[in-house]
Amino acid sequence: MKRLNRRNLVSSVGVLLTQALLAQNKAVPAGAGRKPVFEHDLPDLTMKNWSVNVVEVSYGPGEASAAHRHPGITIAYVLEGEIRSKVGDGPERTYSAGEVFLETPNELHAVSRNASSAKPAKLLAVMLAEKGKPLTTVA
Repeated sequence: MKRLNRRNLVSSVGVLLTQALLAQNKAVPAGAGRKPVFEHDLPDLTMKNWSVNVVEVSYGPGEASAAHRHPGITIAYVLEGEIRSKVGDGPERTYSAGEVFLETPNELHAVSRNASSAKPAKLLAVMLAEKGKPLTTVA
C-alpha cells in the first residue's frame, strides 16, 4: 500500500477539488492555465490508518454552525456565496467563492457562518482524519 505523504496529500486534494468543481458545472475553460489558489504548510503527521471524507456544507441566509473541532486536517473550499470564519488564533475573516482555508488537527473553528443574510453559501470540506474517529466535535 502506498504511504500517504504531503506531496500525495496535496495532489489528492487537488484532484478532489477539481472533480467537485466539474460536478458543480464549473469546468475550467479550454486553454486555461494553472492558477494556484492556496498554499499552507502542513503539520508533521503520520497518516497511517487515515481516510479522506469530502463533505458539502450548505448555509441558508444567515445560518451558522456551532463552534467545533476536527480531529484531522480540514481543507475548506468555498463553492458559492461568502463564508465568515475564525479558525484557531487567526482573525475572523470572510472567504468568497474560490477561496480556501485550512484547519489543523483539533484547532478551534469558533466562527463558521454565511456572511449574507439574503443569499445562500456553500463550501466543500475535504477532511483527512484517522479512521473511526468522529469527523466533528462540538466545542
